[in-house]
Amino acid sequence: MKSMVRALLALTLMPVLTLAACAGSDDHRPGAPGAAAQVGLEDPAKKDIAMQLVSSAENSSLDWKAQYKYIEDIDDGRGYTAGIIGFCSGTGDMLAVVEGYTRARPGNGLARFLPALRSVKGSDSHQGLGQPFADAWARAAVSDPAFRAAQDAERDRLYFTPAVRQAEDDGLGALGQFIYFDAYVMHGSVDSEGSVGFRTMREQAMRTAKPPASGGDEKAYLNAFLDARVDAIGREPSHTDTSRVETAQRVFVADDNFDLDPPLEWKVYGDSYRIDAE
Repeated sequence: MKSMVRALLALTLMPVLTLAACAGSDDHRPGAPGAAAQVGLEDPAKKDIAMQLVSSAENSSLDWKAQYKYIEDIDDGRGYTAGIIGFCSGTGDMLAVVEGYTRARPGNGLARFLPALRSVKGSDSHQGLGQPFADAWARAAVSDPAFRAAQDAERDRLYFTPAVRQAEDDGLGALGQFIYFDAYVMHGSVDSEGSVGFRTMREQAMRTAKPPASGGDEKAYLNAFLDARVDAIGREPSHTDTSRVETAQRVFVADDNFDLDPPLEWKVYGDSYRIDAE
């Protein structure tokens, strides 16, 4: 009789014990309490790392916040290049920055150059801009937080947000998100005269390897994308150096650092850089 009671109790308790075990395993699923959630590039610390990496290639400095005032013509056929990611007078993103700034701060020192910026879009001309414009850009960057905010906003709207969203859709971690972002910054989203856009690179990469969201291997896919980018650089008359890919991003992929965790060591144009872990 006692053995029958014990058997009945065991059968009664089994579902309870089974449910408890399942509940315990739930605590270790992604997003559950105690689980290590993947941190993407929108995390402020990761975004700061991304900007340091971009700045090392664009400005030969990790101090990206010092670049708001930067402006010069680098003779790449795009007119003036300026600001935290190299907005150009010839491509229209510099115009977007000044338009956004003027909406936030009407009558600012750059507003009077809007007609000239609209006129030179699509060319390398300085007509109506010149040194007065360059000086006004630098002054606004130093003195007005609204101008720095306008640069941040256009960086995010045109480059950072669409790059990160596409990378997330492709199942990529912080490293892949940065690789997409850097390609957006340097090449834009679509093909243009003398430039191969991000979308073409991605299409070329996907003919070679599947992204993780489609069941592919992250490392193989990122290398395929970087191959496509190197090929694109070779076809662009304004770009020749591939070190921001081969001795920077490719290094992180080889190290399987898909979360873009510091410490990070890389080279661009032969110069060495390092970001230490905090």
